[in-house]
Amino acid sequence: MQDLVNTLNGLVWSPALIYLCLGAGLFYSIVTRFVQVRHFGEMCRLLFSGKKSEKGISSFQALAVSLSGRVGTGNIAGVAAAIGFGGPGAVFWMWMVAFLGAATAYAESTLAQIYKEEDEGQYRGGPAYYIEKAMGQKWYAWIFAIATVLACGLLLPGVQSNSIGNAVETAFGAGTMIETGFGLISSAKLLTGTVLVVILGFIIFGGVKRISRFAEIVVPFMALGYIIVACVIVAMNIEQVPGIIALIVGDAFSPMAGVGAAIGWGVKRGVYSNEAGQGTGPHAAAAAEVDHPAQQGLVQSFSIYIDTLFVCSATAFMILITGMYNVHGAGEGVFLIQNMGADVAANSPAFTQAAIESMMPGVGKPFVALALFFFSFTTILAYYYIAETNVAYIRRTIKVPGAMFVLKVGIMAATLYGAVKTADLAWGLGDLGVGLMAWLNIIGILIIFFAVRPAMASLKDYEDQQKAGVSEYVFDPEKLGIKNADYWVKRLKRRQATAQNEMDVPGAVPSAD
Repeated sequence: MQDLVNTLNGLVWSPALIYLCLGAGLFYSIVTRFVQVRHFGEMCRLLFSGKKSEKGISSFQALAVSLSGRVGTGNIAGVAAAIGFGGPGAVFWMWMVAFLGAATAYAESTLAQIYKEEDEGQYRGGPAYYIEKAMGQKWYAWIFAIATVLACGLLLPGVQSNSIGNAVETAFGAGTMIETGFGLISSAKLLTGTVLVVILGFIIFGGVKRISRFAEIVVPFMALGYIIVACVIVAMNIEQVPGIIALIVGDAFSPMAGVGAAIGWGVKRGVYSNEAGQGTGPHAAAAAEVDHPAQQGLVQSFSIYIDTLFVCSATAFMILITGMYNVHGAGEGVFLIQNMGADVAANSPAFTQAAIESMMPGVGKPFVALALFFFSFTTILAYYYIAETNVAYIRRTIKVPGAMFVLKVGIMAATLYGAVKTADLAWGLGDLGVGLMAWLNIIGILIIFFAVRPAMASLKDYEDQQKAGVSEYVFDPEKLGIKNADYWVKRLKRRQATAQNEMDVPGAVPSAD
């Protein structure tokens, strides 16, 4: 199984995908005139100015849901793996894919807002929806939807639960070994997996509102706590920071682990962590209640900075400052740098736990286990919501009785399976899922750009209204030549009808909506 997964990943994560991710980010950065820089202030303002409704969640809640998907095990174990297999220079390429990917995130999230729909009392949207409506290729949208259900419902949850299980085992011990159908498993991992499944079931059977409320509370708390610990460790070793930055930048272009390895692992783990271009973020973006699609595109662009430039950098600096890492060479058991035991897995939270433990004895291992629980658990919730949205997309055409229930049971089973399996297999399956989605989504948004350019039209319209100093933004897709944006057309007509009715009432003052 491991050999098959490795072979498939070799095909999916070929150099072509690495350069496609970087190239798409650079392309959208140029055509948007680096929207991720120009509108940084507007991103911050929009975070807290949004509203929610019975059908949609607020911009901040949508940010929290998408961050719950982005901020996960990739920020702890993923950064360790990038350094362990690609050298310190891989961190530089994680930064690059984040900076450029912020423009990609704007494009895909704006598209999700433009082409979203109302479904059973809530907003639905994402790549499958905008591929069908903007490209006019329903078959391609179906391929993405099916790939996403498989990736987010079965392949990716195991990566998150695996890291939680490994962190708990490292922090508190394996306990007794139990013979099961999965092989010999520690009681610590089995108990961890069981607890995860029970809590997961309680939340996902409550719907997207319960998921968003949970994420809104947990995500800011866990990210802030983790960054504070990282800042304390960096402050305790502040004199090393210039040297660490020089190491990261210098190794990005050196042959320590091969320039190709640094780029490959940096981009792979960068895309896995911040998900820019992968097509997961747009699902939460579509659920937001906003006045203009570009607003949520900007908010989601900002989430890339939080994920990689803040949280991933925090992990990288802790690992590199304390020297708690190995760099694997080309052969089995060959190390270019070996500061830890040869049996320490790079595809695990071990580097991060050891880094914090070395500076805060007795704290590091349990703290990382707790942080990983929150980071990874909220990511599993985000995966469920994404898979659910794509099942809903499929059900628009084919009614499958009990499809949502099967999905819930499937993701719970995948979570339990991942918690007790080896890290290499779990990460291999996760990389496969990420790669498939990234291929399909990035090609889709590039084709849409050259065909109809709706995200660019939306950005220009938003900037024009900004310059005009409007008190409330209005989005008119027909005026901009954007077709099939049915939700926004109906919304505009409702607002115009309401305004006209209020004008017809003597003494009435037109409402804002």
